[in-house]
Amino acid sequence: MNATAHTTFRRGDAGPAVDQIVELLSRQGLLDAERPGSFDDRVELAVRTFQQQRGLHVDGVVGSATFRRLDEARWSLGDRILTHLPGNLMAGDDVFALQRRLLELGFKVGRVDGYFGPATEAGLRDFQRNFGIPADGTCGPATLKALAQLAPMVRGGAPNAMRARERIRAAGPHLGGKIVVIDPARSHQLPPEYAERADEVVHDLAARIEGRLVATGVQAYLTASRTGRHRSAPVGADHAEELERATFANRTNANLCISLAVDASANTDACGVATYFFGTGGDTWSSTGERFAGLVQREIVARTDLVDLRCHAKAWDFLRRTRMPAVRLDAGYLSNPGDARRLADPGFRDVLAEAVVVAVQRFYLSPEADAHTGVLRVSELRSAIRAAD
Repeated sequence: MNATAHTTFRRGDAGPAVDQIVELLSRQGLLDAERPGSFDDRVELAVRTFQQQRGLHVDGVVGSATFRRLDEARWSLGDRILTHLPGNLMAGDDVFALQRRLLELGFKVGRVDGYFGPATEAGLRDFQRNFGIPADGTCGPATLKALAQLAPMVRGGAPNAMRARERIRAAGPHLGGKIVVIDPARSHQLPPEYAERADEVVHDLAARIEGRLVATGVQAYLTASRTGRHRSAPVGADHAEELERATFANRTNANLCISLAVDASANTDACGVATYFFGTGGDTWSSTGERFAGLVQREIVARTDLVDLRCHAKAWDFLRRTRMPAVRLDAGYLSNPGDARRLADPGFRDVLAEAVVVAVQRFYLSPEADAHTGVLRVSELRSAIRAAD
């Protein structure tokens, strides 16, 4: 990867960097043989298609996140030797393919996220030991040959999802001792007229959720706050900061993580609440993240009159790099008069906080002990837990 990853390109741009973007899009079959010489309408459409396919923010602009995924997409399994490089993890479609292949053969690799981390290395070493080749944790020619010779042990279904459900069941319904990370998402991508207000809303909401969780016995941690950056942040800073926040969440060994945000749009009619979980837009996603996102979304929609914008899979850096079930909650649009009025009301933010905490508890309740959406209150959590025992 080169300096292109730290610059933003859009329709109307031209030059060697745009030529590189066109080449990468062509490799994905998103542009025809007659390649454009500039960032024209065809390139923008190809970029939007790629972003949609990969679970990225769909804006037709090639920023650092989109370029990284374009660069990763050029690798197929066998194109290069894969190994664990602490502090600079190898990433790409070849890593995704290796992780899925090892899972099919019954070996644990952690989350299928396209990063060659320690869990993937451990799963690869386990496979190599079982196959009788040097267990060096490196995917080279001998390992690739062995992978090609074996038929999958698991077809259909999702082995990671089954393991995750068992971990949740084994954790039990009690929230005492569980760890939840609350991440007040940064607002520097919002228009400056909304950024400061967004910071106030998400930090106040985070504090309300934290207080309620602590009252139930949860160890709650807030990610470090970096207000005041807003739109002055350099290109590429978002990626570094999201990695820093994800690293913090992973270091706590959290059971769950929720990132809080509000949105804004040039269209003042845009409104509503949405939740996001890790997923690449294809066959790779976090099943537990999807379940947690669904619980949060349903609790909020049942308790408020916010428009239901549903749950969506996204491969944003923070969701991709956190190891626990993690969701991003977009709690409304400050640019919409109705949503802005709701979010300015402390009582409404209390309702949002209660919905999130109840969703955390419902995540650990069995279907037999669970209450209907929008019915359970924080004050009733102990009763729900007793019913689960």
